Amino acid sequence: MSASPRCSVCIANYNGAALIAACIDSVLAQGWGDAVEIIVHDDASTDDSAAMVRAHYPQVKLIESPENVGFCVANNRMAAVARGENLLLLNNDAALMPGALDALLAEAGNVGRPAILSLPQYDAASGALLDRGCLLDPFLNPVPNLDEARNDVGMVMGACLWIPGSLWREIGGFPEWFGSIGEDLYLCCVARLWGYPVRCASASGYRHHVGTSFGGGKICRGKLTSTFRRRALSERNKTFVMATTYPSPWMQLILPLHLLLMLAEGLLLSIINRRRDYLTMIYLPAISALLLNMRTIFRVRGKAMAGRRIPRTRFFSVFDWQPYKLRMLLRHGLPTLN
Repeated sequence: MSASPRCSVCIANYNGAALIAACIDSVLAQGWGDAVEIIVHDDASTDDSAAMVRAHYPQVKLIESPENVGFCVANNRMAAVARGENLLLLNNDAALMPGALDALLAEAGNVGRPAILSLPQYDAASGALLDRGCLLDPFLNPVPNLDEARNDVGMVMGACLWIPGSLWREIGGFPEWFGSIGEDLYLCCVARLWGYPVRCASASGYRHHVGTSFGGGKICRGKLTSTFRRRALSERNKTFVMATTYPSPWMQLILPLHLLLMLAEGLLLSIINRRRDYLTMIYLPAISALLLNMRTIFRVRGKAMAGRRIPRTRFFSVFDWQPYKLRMLLRHGLPTLN
């Protein structure tokens, strides 16, 4: 085994017995040999996925957590023991396509400086292209980029995210107080504030079983499906990212509008669906969490703004100013939540 692998692939696993073998096999099939190490963090799974990894993949470094700690902590733990000069965060429900690692390494060479990278994302079930990274709307909803000619994006999904270890350590990894969801958005926004590109390579790609971990998050039979848990985490953590990374005066202008629209959305959905759960389980907790975490938010925002190296116009150059939720509502109707 080489002293310093070129890449450490970090796979966060929870109850992934049906999927993780395909994920690991897709990494081994890249043909990098000892130039890549594979680390799996098992998040107190209740199936036999950890035992399966231990039995069938002796080359994998397995970290077994005695308790469920969430995606952020799991990846921070793997990054702390990774020996590779680059990290590739890979979901257990994702599988690399042939040439994926070569494409990422080539893109890193083309950029010529530290950058966050990803690959085109394809739906594992249908094979359809989902995105080439995402733009962002004013309220930090990801807007899928399908333009093959556009590589510079606002964020890439944590399901397949390449980052130099030095940049990971400079940013400080994932914010563990997020728990899960939105941590990739935070990482990409901070990196861009600090002048580091966020890009999607043109070649190869990865297949992703979207929604396996938290349910929903995709279009099913023409309807947007999600879960209360996913939406609650998403709304809360998008709000955290806005409060910590939006440059002034835009944060002071957009954040109050964002909170007002969240409250209105919660009320409207609760009235239409005759269920208070929409308001009490998703939107009110997101607003209260912002208030309860103000001290942490001020501290994190102070660090993010102290490292800012780009003007506001450049930070917002990857934004699509049409609200994405409105477009999805007009196209697919009200989301179905479980």
